Order: sequence, then C-alpha cells, then structure tokens
Amino acid sequence: MMKKNRMNIPLKQYWDLLSRHIRPQKGRFALLIFIMLGNIGLQVVNPQIMRSFIDTALGGGASKTLILAASAFIGIALAQQVVAVSVTYLGESVAWTATNALRAELAWHCLNLDMSFHNNHTPGELIERIDGDVTEMSNFFSQFVVQLASNALLMVGILAALFREDWRTGLAFTAFAAASVYILNRVRDLAVPHQKARRQAEAELFGFIEEQLTGTEDIRSSGSVEFSLRELVRFQGKILGHARKAEKISWGIGSITDSTVVAGTLLAVGAGYLLFQGGLVTLGTAYLFVYYMNMIEGPIFAMTRQIQDFQTIGACVERLTELRKIENRVLDSASDGKGSLDGHGEQRQASQPLAVAFDGVAFAYGEAETVLHDLTFELKPGRVLGLLGRTGSGKTTLTRLIFRLYDPCAGQIRINGQDLRDIGLQDLRSQVAMVTQDVQLFRASVRDNLTFFDRTISDEQVLSVIDELGLSSWYRSLPEGLDTLIDTGGHSLSAGEAQLLAFVRVFLRNPGLVILDEASSRLDPATEQHIERAIDRLLENRTAIIVAHRLGTVHRADEIMILEDGRVSEHGPRAALAADPNSRFYSLLQTGLEEVLA
Repeated sequence: MMKKNRMNIPLKQYWDLLSRHIRPQKGRFALLIFIMLGNIGLQVVNPQIMRSFIDTALGGGASKTLILAASAFIGIALAQQVVAVSVTYLGESVAWTATNALRAELAWHCLNLDMSFHNNHTPGELIERIDGDVTEMSNFFSQFVVQLASNALLMVGILAALFREDWRTGLAFTAFAAASVYILNRVRDLAVPHQKARRQAEAELFGFIEEQLTGTEDIRSSGSVEFSLRELVRFQGKILGHARKAEKISWGIGSITDSTVVAGTLLAVGAGYLLFQGGLVTLGTAYLFVYYMNMIEGPIFAMTRQIQDFQTIGACVERLTELRKIENRVLDSASDGKGSLDGHGEQRQASQPLAVAFDGVAFAYGEAETVLHDLTFELKPGRVLGLLGRTGSGKTTLTRLIFRLYDPCAGQIRINGQDLRDIGLQDLRSQVAMVTQDVQLFRASVRDNLTFFDRTISDEQVLSVIDELGLSSWYRSLPEGLDTLIDTGGHSLSAGEAQLLAFVRVFLRNPGLVILDEASSRLDPATEQHIERAIDRLLENRTAIIVAHRLGTVHRADEIMILEDGRVSEHGPRAALAADPNSRFYSLLQTGLEEVLA
C-alpha cells in the first residue's frame, strides 16, 4: 500500500529545467566542483593527522613533532572553513544566476501562451509558480545538489581511507553506509504527493488573495468581507492539512535516520575496541574509526535533511515541468519565413488600410457552448464597420480572433487575403490596434506608458503625435511632462486621460486596422470632445471596426453589422440600412440603440 503512494521524481527532470541556464556558467561550475573536491580531501586527511598525534604522544614522541601535528590539524581545520564558505558562495551564485534565467524563461513562456491558458490560471497562481517554486529550486541547488554531492563524495573518501587502514573495517562501514543510503532512498518520495498538494494549495491561496485585493471596493460595498475571511481560513486550513501529513512522514524519516546513526556509532566503537584488544590497530587508529564514523554520520544527517527538502522540490519540479510543457494553441508562423502582411520579412513603415474577411468562422471557449456560428463577411480597406449586438452576442470574441488571442474552431480569417495563421504574430499585432474603455497603465513614466517601453521611439515622435491629435493641452497638464510618473504615489490619470494616452499609443504604432470598443462611453463631455477629435483623426486612411453601444458612435461607420447569438443578423451600408424601414438597424434607430442593445 505504501508503494502506491510513492512518487518517483528523477533528478533528470530537475536537470532538464536548469541545464540550459547552467551550461553558460560551466567555468564557475567547474571551479565549484574543484573546490568541493579539495574540501573533501582536507576533511579526510585531517583525522589522519590526529591519529598520528595520538600515537606519537602515547609512544613518547618528540614535542616538536607533536607541535607540528597540532599546528597542521588547526591549519587544515581553518582552511576547511574558508573552502566551505567558498563552496557555499559559488553554489548560491550559480544557483541564483541559473534560476533567475529560468524565471525569465517561464515568464516569457506564460506571456506568450494563448488566452485559454490565462483564463484558467490566476495571476497570483502564476506568480507562486514562477517565483515561489523557482526559489525552492534555487535553494535545492545550492543546498541539496552541492551538499549532497559533497557529502556523497566525502562518504566515498572516508570509506576508501577505512579500507586502507583495515579491509574488514572498511567492508563493515561500507555495508553500513550502503544500508543507510538504501533506506533513505526508499523513503525519500513518501511525502511528495502531500508536498505537491500543499504547493498547489498555496498557489490557489495566492490566486484568491490577488482576486480579493483587486475587488476590494466591490467586496466592501457588498458586505462580503466576512465571506472573504472565511474563504481565507478555508484555504489556509487546506494548506495546513497537507503540511501536517507531510511533516508526519518527515518525522518518521528522521526517526529512521537517528536509529541508523546510533547503530553506526556502536559499530565504530565495537570494531575499534575489538581490533585494539587484538593488537591489530593502535589506539590512534581506533580513535580514527570513531572519528570517521562521526564524519559519516554528518553526511547522513545532512542527506536526511536534504532528502526531506526533496519532498518539496519534487512537487516544484513536477509543477514547473508541467508548466513548461504547456503548448501555445496559437502558433506563430514568423519562424517559417511567411510572417509578413506584405509577403516579405520586413515590417511596413507606412500605415496602409487592411482588408478583413471572415469565411465560415466558428468559435467556442473550450468545452463551452459555441459563441460564433458560421460567421462570414468582408470589410474592404479603409472602410469603417459599426459592430452592434446585445451582450453575449459575440462582438468581443470577434475582435479577439482578429488579434489571434484565440484561433477559430472552424473557418478562416484573412487580412489582406492572407490567412491569419500564415502571418507572424508580431507583424499582425503591430498592424492591428485596439482602444477600449479599460486602458492598461503601468507603474512607470508617461513616456514608457505611451511607447510600451520601446526605447527606439524618440520624444520628438511622441510630442509630434500628441500635437497631431490636438492633445497639447492635456500634455501641458502633466506636472513633469513625459517624465511624469504614473503610480499610486505619483500622478494619477483619470479615465479620460488614460484613454487619451491609449490613442497616442495607437498613433505611435501607426496600424492599418483599428478596433474601437466604445472608447468614449464613460467620459465627461469635455474629455469626450478631445477623444472625438482623436477618433476622427485616427480613422483617416485606416480600416476600423467600432464595437458600438450608443447611437453617437455609429455615425462614423460606412457599414453596419448586427450580431445575434453569434450569427450575422444584418450587414450592409449604414446609409442604406438607416433608410430601410424593414431593416433591424432602422428599428434600432427608432427605438434607441442604448435600450435595445442593453
């Protein structure tokens, strides 16, 4: 029954995660191994000096010889401390350098996964995996890998020295060491399932805390604080339950080790006494046996602690390996040489309006009900499409498909006649831009927020766009210009200012297709006038899709398309539909778009 609960976590998985980040440090890694071997040599040799000191003293040797032996023993002991510090420093340095690179790799991997992955994993959970689990791996490398290897080599060195003294003693100690290692290896994985469950519960706790902090205002206003606290206690209780089970198993492992060490001490004392009484070894050699046994006990104790730590690292390795193996469902075609909207490998410098076509497109989120059904339409370059529909009709999903945040389940989406899947993601997203009601702001300067941290965009370009959009008065209101910090402790932007910032971002990218998701629906009249002028300027010589909820927005549209339950209910020129009493759009105009589409 016990075997069924054991999990085999091979060190190969651990090495696979870190190897590519350790190889660039092979020089430092080699130096670490060299110093480690030197430290082991010093530890094995020093008891030999003490044995010589004891035998010389009992035999009435010269004082000078005794002084030299004592000085050598003290000198080597001091050297051991220096070498041990060096091993620890190098081990920590190699580990943190490698695991920081692994953090960057995993963060990049997660950022490039499709939205279906992010819908199933909260930011708090991902932070715990990328930072918490990787930190455990770093500690494991510097404490477990380095010390385990050092302790294993030390044990081999001690056994070799014992065989050199007396083959019978060496054989007995080797049998003891082999039995100890075998026992430790048998019990090492017993707590892994509980440790893995604990780590997962901790990730869920971080995700819960992240959600609660994000929704603090709603939680307080709805009187749900007590519920949040009860849920917090429930998550912590779940962690405690798994941690308690793992700790019980770890306590059992420690008890087994203690018993093994007591048996080893009795073996050393008994062997030394019998051989000394038989005149086969000196008293110094008998002391050497006990000393070496104490040295073996040290690695066994250390290996036990490290084996217990291995219960945690086994769960971390599994979770990180699983995360690393998750594949992006939206594949980037840039690597195959197709990748450009122009059919070339270079990004276009000038904005050109893009053509958009949906051909029999269907889409569903995972196993959920289909959201879009056989969606077919064409939008010619430079045309503006007003997209209407009730909540849940598929408007937002349609725009996400154009960005390739998801791929359709059936059908084809084409930009300028090319299948989206044949266009490199970077090229596609450089030519398609979106402005929504909710603008993502970063805790950084206005400059970095406008350029998305792109250092190739000069201040002159930014100021030129601000002036072109007629936003100079907004810019002058910033206390430190482009260096104004947007932060909880710095300058705070209103909803209108944030949307003005979003329009500047779009102009700096100079896209050929713009998607506006009711960008001015929640603004005050003064700010809305600024944004209306910005929208007029933005739509010049560009294709656009306007997701509309109000009548005031669709007057710019050349065409109107109405979605109902993921299907095209109506599509045609705006002027023609507005003049046709039998059209759905005509009815909306008569009854009020805001009420009908709510």
